[in-house]
Amino acid sequence: MATLTRRSLLAGAAGAGAVALAGCRGSGAVPVRSGTLRSSHLPGHVLNWQLAQAPSPSGSSAAAPVVVVLHGKGGDASHAFRIMKLHEHVKETGLTLASVDGGDFYWHARRVGVDTGAMVIDDFLPLVRRETGYEGKVAFLGWSMGGYGSLLLASELGPDAVFAVVAESAALWTAPELSAEGAFDDRADFIAHDVFRRTDVLSKIPVRMDCGRSDPFVPGNKAFGKALPSAELTFDKGGHTAEYWTSHGGPQLEWVRRQYDRQ
Repeated sequence: MATLTRRSLLAGAAGAGAVALAGCRGSGAVPVRSGTLRSSHLPGHVLNWQLAQAPSPSGSSAAAPVVVVLHGKGGDASHAFRIMKLHEHVKETGLTLASVDGGDFYWHARRVGVDTGAMVIDDFLPLVRRETGYEGKVAFLGWSMGGYGSLLLASELGPDAVFAVVAESAALWTAPELSAEGAFDDRADFIAHDVFRRTDVLSKIPVRMDCGRSDPFVPGNKAFGKALPSAELTFDKGGHTAEYWTSHGGPQLEWVRRQYDRQ
């Protein structure tokens, strides 16, 4: 199985320029294709993935930029499309969306011997590149656990490999004792994967954060906004619900597209 290292990501990003995809945009959902993936980072697991790919613009073979979508706790790869309906915005934005099962491991290495973050970087991203032909920088979009994971993985790959991050209703806590049960193995695990300690890297990447005013993660998101003043942080009506996330999907992907075009 091919492994995508930071070096290969940077090489791919360096070799791909921004491509105007206005010619392929329009309304309506695109088909979602799916498959399975095995990873040494989750031994014994068969992971499902789903992909909604934007067509190349007329007269061009350039592949659409990729957004990796990370689901929340209790979710799976299908939630990006079955619940969030993100494929309805693919033609309009000219973006390709890719999601994969991540379990409830908060997208980082855990004591039980799994590492869903490494799975995304080492196994899923190479698969997406093979499926789509896209070789440039990627974006991340996620909600709740996936919002936290999007910030975390973007901080690990850095600005040479990631062009934008959307963290929606992100599961963020300012101290280990405040975190939800099961999110981290212990205090050391929390500290090792604390995105508040990674704002120097994240300040070099465009970050958008949306959170409903009734969401229990408002305190953590407000604190993170202060720690990362470059982030575009919005608090509006809503809670920690699929209805809130679905209603923001279109504007968030339009924002991602603008960040890609500004590179």
